[in-house]
Formats: sequence, C-alpha cells, structure tokens
Amino acid sequence: MDGELVAIPEVLLVSSSGRKMPLLGMGTATSQLEGSQETKTAVLQAIEIGYRHFDTAKLYLTEEPLGEAIAEALSRGFIKSRDELFITSKLWCSDAHAELVLPALKRSLRDLQLEYLDLYLIHWPVSSRSGTFEFPINKEDFLPMDFKSVWEAMQDCQDLGLTKSIGVSNFSCKKLSDILAFAKIPPAVNQVEINPLWQQKKLREFCKANGILLTAYAPLGAKGTLWGSNRVLENKVLKEIATAKGKSVAQVCLRWAYEQGVCVVVKSFNNGRMKENLEIFNWTLSEEESRMISEIPQSRGCRGEDYISEKGPIKTIEELWDGEI
Repeated sequence: MDGELVAIPEVLLVSSSGRKMPLLGMGTATSQLEGSQETKTAVLQAIEIGYRHFDTAKLYLTEEPLGEAIAEALSRGFIKSRDELFITSKLWCSDAHAELVLPALKRSLRDLQLEYLDLYLIHWPVSSRSGTFEFPINKEDFLPMDFKSVWEAMQDCQDLGLTKSIGVSNFSCKKLSDILAFAKIPPAVNQVEINPLWQQKKLREFCKANGILLTAYAPLGAKGTLWGSNRVLENKVLKEIATAKGKSVAQVCLRWAYEQGVCVVVKSFNNGRMKENLEIFNWTLSEEESRMISEIPQSRGCRGEDYISEKGPIKTIEELWDGEI
C-alpha cells in the first residue's frame, strides 16, 4: 500500500446532514505510558497513511494532541481541508447535565482547535456529580441521568452546527428505546464493546432495526486498558482462522466486525500495525469461518464496575448496563 492510500468504505449517518462516516477509525484512548507527543505523532502518521476517522473523548485527555496533529497535517499538506476528516468526541459523566452539555462541547472544540465535530456522543448512560473529573469515578458521585434533558441539549448542539451528528456510547437496547421514545433527532451511533468474544447480537439487531450505526470499541480486546486483556488475540479459533487465511488475528477480528456492518475504532500507535489494520477490505471470511466465530463462547470485557473506584457488586452500575451491554 506504499504510495497509495487505502479507500476506507463509508456509511451515511441518519440525521447528519448527509455526513458520511468511515467504517474504520483510529482510537486515541492512551495508557499511562503514552503522552501527548506520542499521540500527536501517531495521529500524524495515521493521517499520512490514510486514516480519516479519529475517536477521542474528554476522558482520554487526547483532544489537545489530536487537534495539534490535525493542524500540522493541514500545514504539511497531508490533507487539504479539515472536512476530509471525521472527528468524534464524547461528553463525560460529570458534564452529563442539561446545562453543562453545550459548554462541554465548546471546551472540546477549543482543545481540538475545531469549529465543529462530526459526531458527539454521550460517553456513558449515567451522570456524575458536576465539577468533578475523577477516573475511576467514586461510587458516591454517580447520579441517575435525566435522559430527556441531556438528549435535548445534545440536539441543541447539532442544531447550532457545533456537531454534525449526535449519538451515545455504552447504551443498551432498553436505554436506546428510552431515548428513541422522545428524540426529535435519533442517535446516529451507539459505540459499544464489540469483538468476536462479545458479539452483541441482540444489540446489533436492535440498532439495525432502528437505523442506528454500531461502532465497536475494543475490537481486539483493549489490552493495556484498566479492564482489557489479551484474551481476544489469544483465542484459539481466531488463531486457527488467521493461520489459514495468512492474516493476523487482529485483521480477522476487524474483518469480522466489518462484515457484521459495524464501524470499528481500533487503537494502535505502532506504524506497522496501523498499516496492517487498514488491510482488511480486499478479502473475505468464508461462511465456515464466520460460523466458527459465531460459536465462540461469549463474555464481556468491559464492565461497569471497572469505572468506579470501589470494586464489587454495585446495584446502580448493574442497572447502568441493564444486563445487556
């Protein structure tokens, strides 16, 4: 692929003024070993080799280096216009209050040095005490979200042109139904954990029926995060398929998600792996290989408990998940 950029397929988002979203993007959630300079350098490399979709969040602390990378990519001619990029950011729990949504988005835009986002997501279906920014969140700071008022504020952000589309993250079928019952602008996207070990079949069917695009985070298992592991990349079935195809396990995982009609956000700051992750569009999984993957025993990687500072069975967190996500 040297010298020639990979054409990443795109999908038209509902209620988004005709905006198309690339079905493969680069995530920017960093580990403690990675800083802002590493993020900026990796994003610049990604833009240079063909990535056009970038996912960030207030929680990740990567909005500023992503913005710096975009500015430098423009100045160096890697892209001709900001409009060539699709940028997603997310509303953190402590800002998930009706009066704080617009100010939070404006802060993200300032940090990103952008005039608009392509997609703004509610990061979690729960609020926390305003004025705090702790992670993991102290359990006493969790609050039930006023979904109607927060979503109305999200709709206002789109109406103002500060984001081209709006959506959610980590929402179950039940909580999506709650939003859809009153939304004037329905969620364009629901970003959740999806990989061959947590396939989200029920949620995929619900979102497809309601015109909501699913985006997969942790498509490779999110090793290096607070909750991630290597269990996806070490799965025997996936290794067997990868060997037979002459592909990496990571490529098999990404191709599988793409064939399910799911957008994928994958995070790697390694240039070689970034290129490898792009090479999933010119081959297919066989029916037998897809069947083998569909029969992999299911277990969730990311749990609500991982986002609170006190471990253990917390009823409010289990309610957050609805037992589905």
